[in-house]
Amino acid sequence: MGRAGRKYYRTIFLGVAAMAALVWAAVDQFGIPWRDMLHLLLVTVAIIALVIAASAITVGLWLGLRRLLRNND
Repeated sequence: MGRAGRKYYRTIFLGVAAMAALVWAAVDQFGIPWRDMLHLLLVTVAIIALVIAASAITVGLWLGLRRLLRNND
């Protein structure tokens, strides 16, 4: 693994560690219950999945429409 690969994995690790620290701070310092944090996490993941699915459907329709119109020419 080259130098660029190590930087990539280091950046990913540091980002995940920073996010974990923010969640810990929200729970510990501000008294937000773990259950509420888990609920927020699940809602966020669901919304991201919906956005990805909508994007995939849009791209699929776009490519299908392009292919359909190109074949008629």
